[in-house]
Amino acid sequence: MTSTAPDGGSARQQELLEAAYAWVLEHGWAGMSLRPLAEAIGSSPRVLLFLFGSKDGLVRALLARSRADQLAVLDDLRADGPAGLAVVGERIWAWLAGPGHRALLRLWLEAYTRSIGDPGDGPWAGFAARTVADWDTLLAHHQPPARRDAPEGVAERALLLAVLRGALLDLLATGDTARVDAAVAAHLVTL
Repeated sequence: MTSTAPDGGSARQQELLEAAYAWVLEHGWAGMSLRPLAEAIGSSPRVLLFLFGSKDGLVRALLARSRADQLAVLDDLRADGPAGLAVVGERIWAWLAGPGHRALLRLWLEAYTRSIGDPGDGPWAGFAARTVADWDTLLAHHQPPARRDAPEGVAERALLLAVLRGALLDLLATGDTARVDAAVAAHLVTL
C-alpha cells in the first residue's frame, strides 16, 4: 500500500518531486531529460512517467512547486498590511536581490521565458501571465483603495513591476548589485 502525502500525491511522488525540484534549481530547465534527471534523483524514467503521467506532467508539477515558493514570498509581503508601493517595492527588491534566492529566480526567469513562447496548452502555458497577475495583486494590496483601480494606479503598479523585473534581469546577468540597487532606489523615490 502506498502512503499518501497531504496534497493527495503519494509520499514517493512528493519525495521525487522535491528531489527533482532541487535538481532543477541547480541545473535549470534547459536540457532537462528524464533519464539523467531520474538517475540523479534515484529513480527511473518509468517511475517518473507513472507518477506524473508524462514529462509534461512532471514539468507542470515542478512549475507548481516553484510557484508555491514564489507565492509564499508574496504572502509574507502581504501579511503586514498595506504599506505603500515605495515600501513594498523596497521589500520586494531586498528579497529579489538576496543572493540566496538566485537559483529560484533563475528558474523563474527560464520558466517565464518558456511560457511566453508557449501560447498553447503545453506545460509552460500561462505561467508568465499568472506570475504577472500574482505580483500585480500584491502591489495593488499596498495601494490606497481609491488609487488601486484608477488608471494611474494600475500604470504605477505596472511600471514598478517592470522596473523590478528589469533590475532583476540586469542583476542576474551582471551581478552588479550596487548599480542595480541604485537604479531601483532612484525609481522608488518617485512613488
